[in-house]
Amino acid sequence: MKECKAFDVVINGGSMVGLALACGLQGTGLRVAVIERQRPLSLQIEEQSKRKVSVINTASRRLLQHVQVWQEIAAEYANPYRSLEVWEGDSFGRISFDVTGMGYSELGHIITNCIIQQALWRRAEQLAEVILIAPTTLRQVVWGENAAFITLDNDHMLTARLVVAADGARSWLRSHVDIPLTFWDCQNHALVATVCTAQPHSNIARQTFKGDSVLAFFPLSNPHLSSIVWSLPPSVAKEYLKTSTSAFNASVAIHSNLTLGLCELQGHRNTFPLTSRYALNFAAHRLVLLGDAAHTVHSLAGHDVNLGFMDVAELLGEVRRLQKAGKDIGHYPYLRRYERRRKLSAALMLLRMRGLDELVATHQPFQRWIRSTGFRLIDTLPSAKQHLLKQMMGLNDAPAWLSAEECD
Repeated sequence: MKECKAFDVVINGGSMVGLALACGLQGTGLRVAVIERQRPLSLQIEEQSKRKVSVINTASRRLLQHVQVWQEIAAEYANPYRSLEVWEGDSFGRISFDVTGMGYSELGHIITNCIIQQALWRRAEQLAEVILIAPTTLRQVVWGENAAFITLDNDHMLTARLVVAADGARSWLRSHVDIPLTFWDCQNHALVATVCTAQPHSNIARQTFKGDSVLAFFPLSNPHLSSIVWSLPPSVAKEYLKTSTSAFNASVAIHSNLTLGLCELQGHRNTFPLTSRYALNFAAHRLVLLGDAAHTVHSLAGHDVNLGFMDVAELLGEVRRLQKAGKDIGHYPYLRRYERRRKLSAALMLLRMRGLDELVATHQPFQRWIRSTGFRLIDTLPSAKQHLLKQMMGLNDAPAWLSAEECD
């Protein structure tokens, strides 16, 4: 019979958010295990630039600093952007956001997801209180009064006072405990690719509305390379996926009003449906949902991972508080505070994205005129722009302990 190993926290999923939680728990005295299907792959820089990227805002950067991986990430592949330009492609609306005068050196960083995951994995491997168990998956979980009893596919058995679901949008753990999920199709699909532009991006992120599409440019470390995310009707996205490279290049340049000159596709194009999901509960008896297991916000703006990182920050604060008070970290009534706060944050983000979807989908000339007028109006109101800037930087969503950290 296999030995049953006891842990305080078992995290199912070595994703960015799961690993960030594991690294953040170091020093609490808790024994932590991370269960992962496969170890992160090491990629060359050329390959990394073609992988999915995220916009890491100020709050998430502080969390990554706190768990001591930011220095490695920034040195390897993290490109700062200092401003964001948003405009109406076929009208007069325009907004420009800039951190100049706010006391910050950048609005955020564009980072390839695999770089973040690899850095967190390496950090977790160094920690005395964290054990990485890979490759394997969960086979069964039995929920006892004082512990959860876990069986892995390799027949190993574990116990945990708290189980964390960081296993993605199709979470096995969430399904295992029958937590209902609300989801809706955002109508459009996203086309993602990397392009080389004739003009340097100057570390400016750009987003243009044109018709029923939104084209976003995220600047990479090479001054002429940008990762693009293009929200399009499904039929159009499918067409652009198959069209010739030259025709695709021309379409990107035209839809961006040649802001960065001619564009050349680098590597492959991919598409995926823009879908949002929201779990009815973010916690249960000895269980917490984290990141995409609790909510998914379509990644048109590249900010979806920031919501997950703030789940981590909130849960870290709650576990430390409970541990210091000598309370049971897996007792559902104690986890309700985490659940309430993160459900509210996720709901607000989903509502904002739903509003953006409706804004993009409008075909009425009058509604488009209102959209353009709104852009121009916000651009002339410093207080409104400052509020939106803080929102983009994640400063309105960070828990108090993270906001208090001297990381800037």
